[in-house]
Amino acid sequence: MANTYHQIYIQTVFAVKYRKATIEKSWRPKLMAVIGNLINETGCKTIIVNGVHDHVHCFFGLNPALSVSDIIKSAKSKSSKWINEKGLCPSRFEWQKGYGGFSYSRSHLEYVYRYIQNQEKRHHKQTFKEEYLKLLERFGIEFDEKYLFDDLI
Repeated sequence: MANTYHQIYIQTVFAVKYRKATIEKSWRPKLMAVIGNLINETGCKTIIVNGVHDHVHCFFGLNPALSVSDIIKSAKSKSSKWINEKGLCPSRFEWQKGYGGFSYSRSHLEYVYRYIQNQEKRHHKQTFKEEYLKLLERFGIEFDEKYLFDDLI
């Protein structure tokens, strides 16, 4: 076959270390743009990046030559470096280790886009922990809750 064709959509979710409310509303849109650009730089196609004070959702078309793990590792390390170099937080900014990754079909694009777009509204009613546990359960991912938030203080 002369070319490779693919259609792989991934949503990832990752949190601020210790779930401290450090992503300020004043610079949050710029951070989301930075993360989206970092994902695009890997050869993937960002659909939407959005979040609230303590976590971020990324939805993108995956380049099958890359691993989700490498993409998110790069986005997290470079975005935390950006935050720290800009001096946006009074103390050192860090993302929690790990992330959640979920795959979707093309028929779910609009639903997932709206879900991520409405994060602020959603989190008036639901905590990050509640949201994350529901995602894991909805996707049938086995987990031990004692290891999900091991650096929570």
